[in-house]
Amino acid sequence: QVQLVESGGGLVQAGGSLRLSCAASGRPFSSYAMGWFRQTPGRERNFVAAINWSGGSTYYADSVKGRFTISRDNAKNTVYLQMNSLKQEDSAVYYCAADKNSVPAGLGDDEFDFWGQGTQVTVST
Repeated sequence: QVQLVESGGGLVQAGGSLRLSCAASGRPFSSYAMGWFRQTPGRERNFVAAINWSGGSTYYADSVKGRFTISRDNAKNTVYLQMNSLKQEDSAVYYCAADKNSVPAGLGDDEFDFWGQGTQVTVST
């Protein structure tokens, strides 16, 4: 089992930045691929970004490419999502997820095995 706890959400003005963190505990963090998803009320949970076990490969949704950066620090058992140039449409609950595979088996939420509780990001105009 892996336990995931997100932090770093909050209220930010459009054009601003936030960095989300996800601290993992449990089985060896470094063996898992990690991902970030987001969800707004009444909608599906959507893929945002993912990273392989080493951090050497990253994957992004088209809507966040060039603005968001996923990274990980295996020594700290933490994955990050740096979000820049935030837009109102980025407002959502952001979830951290772990994939038991070292490379993401896919980018759908059904491919990930463990989830955090989520952190709210609100972008104001």
